Amino acid sequence: MIKVNRALLSAYDKEGLPELAEVLASLDVELVSSGGTAALLREHGLKVREVGDLTGFPEMLGGRLKTLHPKLLGGLLYRRTSDEDVSQVEEHGLIPVDMVVVDFYPFERAAAAGDSMTEAEKIELIDIGGPTMVRAAAKNWAHVLVLTDPGRYEEAAVRLKEGGGKVSPEFSRAMAVEAFRKTCIYDAMISRELGASEAEMFPLTYVRGFRRKTLLRYGENPHQKAALYVEPGREGGVAGSDPLHGKALSFNNLWDLQAAWDAVAEFDRPACVVVKHRNPCGVATADDPATAFVKARDADALSAFGGVIAFNREVDTAASEAVASSFFECVVAPAYEDAALERLKKKKNLRLLKVDRAAGRSAGPVERGLGGGLLIEEHDPPGVVPEMKPVTENEPTSSEIDDLRFAWAVAKHVTSNSIVLAKDGVTVGIGSGQTSRIDALNVAIMKAERADADVKGAVMASDGFFPFRDCVDRAHEMGITAVVQPGGSVRDSESIEAADSHGMAMLFTGRRCFRH
Repeated sequence: MIKVNRALLSAYDKEGLPELAEVLASLDVELVSSGGTAALLREHGLKVREVGDLTGFPEMLGGRLKTLHPKLLGGLLYRRTSDEDVSQVEEHGLIPVDMVVVDFYPFERAAAAGDSMTEAEKIELIDIGGPTMVRAAAKNWAHVLVLTDPGRYEEAAVRLKEGGGKVSPEFSRAMAVEAFRKTCIYDAMISRELGASEAEMFPLTYVRGFRRKTLLRYGENPHQKAALYVEPGREGGVAGSDPLHGKALSFNNLWDLQAAWDAVAEFDRPACVVVKHRNPCGVATADDPATAFVKARDADALSAFGGVIAFNREVDTAASEAVASSFFECVVAPAYEDAALERLKKKKNLRLLKVDRAAGRSAGPVERGLGGGLLIEEHDPPGVVPEMKPVTENEPTSSEIDDLRFAWAVAKHVTSNSIVLAKDGVTVGIGSGQTSRIDALNVAIMKAERADADVKGAVMASDGFFPFRDCVDRAHEMGITAVVQPGGSVRDSESIEAADSHGMAMLFTGRRCFRH
């Protein structure tokens, strides 16, 4: 068992600290602290010794130097079972410390501040003494207890009381592991923030730190466990949202919600996206959220059933009534009118999330796990539609251009190979995840026919080039009048000739939008 005779307490977040200190004092543990922590403990009637009184070295450098002293660090690091260590402690007057309770300066605040804080201000939030003491105590966990999480104070207090001032090595080791994770994520935040201005997009060492936010109901399937992690200082987007209503979210719910939120962020006009299994099944823009939702839902009502919905505008009462009339799993939006929120809450199992609209326009890297590694790529930013160059004799009308831009924005969020048919700011049919482009087009046509949609006069967007003219010919059969595609095939001339022969307009973007 590890006996605690002297404890060093130094915490920025002091919640729960006085209660822990009172338990320690009742066990005749000597309390050592400095600055604001010492003052707080004294306010609670506790006897506290200043760090400087023990080390004989005053606090200086504007508070930067307080606990970095060999007498203190040696007292944390020495092995109580080593005769040589004990002899050196006595010879050099080192100060034995058996417990460390530390909470670091809040660099998360600097990470979240962006340009509202100068780099010099952020640097002053980098804790040096705290992590040093924590690492020293954690390394010596067989003799020293370290606490870095206020959520552990109560458990530690109970264990100490039950053990008469002692804790088990197993508990101390578990706390040491937590401490090393704490210093790891803290350093990751600092390196990320200070390295944010580097021109190098892919540094030699890629460091990220995530903290578990919650355990999820299950993973992709009920037999798989799952959890949600967030990056401190960057808790935006769907991962950082707080659910407003509904039962717990699953892995698939969050994965679909992020896909829907990313897609709806493409549009400046009021828009709604309905997603099923990571793919949009209906997308629409309109003058108001309710109309956008109804059009998006009805674009493929069969697929939409049980899906998730994303709005890029506040959900008003009209929109809430429309949503409540159908079965959906989740809704994500930047805001909800009070009456709309109350209406939707009447649906017991409907999950409701509120996310800052700006969070949908992240330009951060895209990360994908790979067995034994990590794939990282530049984000394909939302709201960016490449220049569309006409390559056929017929040029598109202004309304066709609007629909082509809309269809292209949707295609960016459809699994490849993808084809998107659109008309008047609404998807008419979406073909996703096919291994040939003609199959993707036929799926889109099938969905349009199933929804009894009028394909005649619609436009078509393809996320990749046409290797053959078959898609153009098939589109013409259905009455599609304009096409946008990246171009770049050795058979581009065949597609262009096919479009010309049918009197269709075709535009090249010179840019793909694959999504695997």
